[in-house]
Amino acid sequence: MGVAAQTSDLADRDRLVTEHVGLVRRMARRLAQRLPTQFELDDLISVGVMGLMDAAGRYRPSTGVPFEAFARRRIRGAMLDALRDLDWAPRSVRRLRREIDAAMARARHEMGREPEPEDVARTMALSLEQYEQALEQVRVLDFGSVRQLDALGPDGEPRVELCLDTGEAPDVQIARRELQSHLAAAIQQLPDRERQILSLYYEEELTLAEVGEVIGVCESRVSQLRSLALSRLRTLLRETMRLPEARA
Repeated sequence: MGVAAQTSDLADRDRLVTEHVGLVRRMARRLAQRLPTQFELDDLISVGVMGLMDAAGRYRPSTGVPFEAFARRRIRGAMLDALRDLDWAPRSVRRLRREIDAAMARARHEMGREPEPEDVARTMALSLEQYEQALEQVRVLDFGSVRQLDALGPDGEPRVELCLDTGEAPDVQIARRELQSHLAAAIQQLPDRERQILSLYYEEELTLAEVGEVIGVCESRVSQLRSLALSRLRTLLRETMRLPEARA
């Protein structure tokens, strides 16, 4: 590549970054609405700009994909990766999530069907209210558990990845790469409402409050149902793939 071509490429990259910084800010603000208050908006914007720069450097107009669509996934991915790398959740919350997942799996085996919240609560020797409070506690761990990948699946639909645990061991990380063909099947086993919530939250990128408006329940109930759905997915996939439990 000649000097002129390199200069042109750099100019195009800089132009794309300059023109789409506003996109990063909008995405960061929207994402911040779904996070605990300790996260700084400026930090999200900073890592989002890095994702934008990466997208601008990789973008090829010849693919026919609009740049904004191409950049959105990389910006969001950079933000989610940064959040996961913080590893900010206390061990007690991670332990509670494993207990919920284990109770979910036990109830499923004992009942021979997908358990209702009341069933999981009974398995944990908790009242339904206590169980819902436990789901709310682990909600913060489930942020970023599902994300879209760059590649499309064989049906042309976006492929998604389920992160079993933000502190998962290397052997689990390797196994996780084999999960993609099983995740769609596991999602189909979810109750209709939980499947709708995951779709609205992760694919349509609605906030919890907006999802609640769509399905007619309060924001806290959406939060509980989302955590419940992700717990079902984790246990279903562990059973299917015979994955070990992640350790604190």
